[in-house]
Amino acid sequence: MGRAAGASAWILFREPDFGRFFTARFLSGSALQMQNVAVGWLVYDLTGSALALGLAGLAAFLPAIGLALVAGHVADRFDRRKVLTAAYAGNAAAACGLVLCALAGERSIWLIYALIVVAGSSRAFGNPASQALLPNLVARPLLGRAITLAATSWQSATVLGPAAGGLLYVFGPQVVFGTAAAFFTAASLCVATLRHRPAPSESRAMSWTSILAGIGFIRSRPVLLGAVSLDLFAVLLGGATALLPIYAQTILHTGPVGLGLLRSMPGAGAVMMSVFLATRPLERRTGRVLFAAIVAFGLATIGFGLSENIALSMAALFVAGAADTVNVVVRQTLVQAETPDEMRGRVAAVNTVFIGASNELGEFESGVLAAWLGAVPAVVIGGAGTIVVAALWIRLFPELWRRDRLIE
Repeated sequence: MGRAAGASAWILFREPDFGRFFTARFLSGSALQMQNVAVGWLVYDLTGSALALGLAGLAAFLPAIGLALVAGHVADRFDRRKVLTAAYAGNAAAACGLVLCALAGERSIWLIYALIVVAGSSRAFGNPASQALLPNLVARPLLGRAITLAATSWQSATVLGPAAGGLLYVFGPQVVFGTAAAFFTAASLCVATLRHRPAPSESRAMSWTSILAGIGFIRSRPVLLGAVSLDLFAVLLGGATALLPIYAQTILHTGPVGLGLLRSMPGAGAVMMSVFLATRPLERRTGRVLFAAIVAFGLATIGFGLSENIALSMAALFVAGAADTVNVVVRQTLVQAETPDEMRGRVAAVNTVFIGASNELGEFESGVLAAWLGAVPAVVIGGAGTIVVAALWIRLFPELWRRDRLIE
């Protein structure tokens, strides 16, 4: 059974378009992670402020929430391949801007924030197009495994990207940003060579009714609403990523290389879990497994917050990454499998807002709380909050708790 499942998962790579999509995800993810390491270290080096790190997360999040609904409509009205190609190109342009800042010795934190906004705007259009495009590349019976493998490519990037970013930072931030620009450009070319798959365009013009259709669709389905909102609040409270430069510099006493290793650990755990789920996909008791993973994520976050040992901190982040991957695979599969193709862009856009809120806004929340209380209390309180949210969501969304099969 396990061997057959594994074979059916890896057979997806016989389809060239899926291979290119997988490669583009890896390249863009690596570029983003390298860039995040360099930006985080540069911002903290310039300011020495936890709040400044939080503001960097906010600068990345604001375009995601401000443009998401329009971006989802674009993904449903235009060729998703072209939208994603342009989005990766926009990220490459922002990375080039950061290169110029580094080479010029630019010390203005606001210019860095502005370039983060440009990159965030590009991702705002790219994320729903990417999520909506994937189901068109594979047969429906293989969709769950395709989503898991796509997550594997992204999570592999979160392992290698931060470590590479930390190592390259030794040669200067411009080297990191230049490498990220090259990777984003390569990802854009990969997507541009996919076979033409036009999105199912609606005949109606853009209107508030069509733009908000994704929100209405998710609200009408308690399982989807529960899954995406659980991710929003649980990961928002438990996100400690923005504070890693503080832990690396003042608590664990490591440099940029240590920061890169810490950032890699959630991705390493995620890769291991992704490979496991690709070969042994969830069959039954999906809801209970999801909530167990959220609780494990919260406990691992608390463990990281209390640790003063680099090995223990890395282990806690590894467990957190593995647990979060279960959440990612379940949520993404539910959203993409239960949404009609003509609405996937708009529903994916709403899902992207929730993901962005849980990540970038979570970084802002962690930065603000750390500025008030200190880094350690901020992380521990966030992890405890994640566990409380899981318990509350079991009561609020019993349909999600009782969900048996992932794809019905």
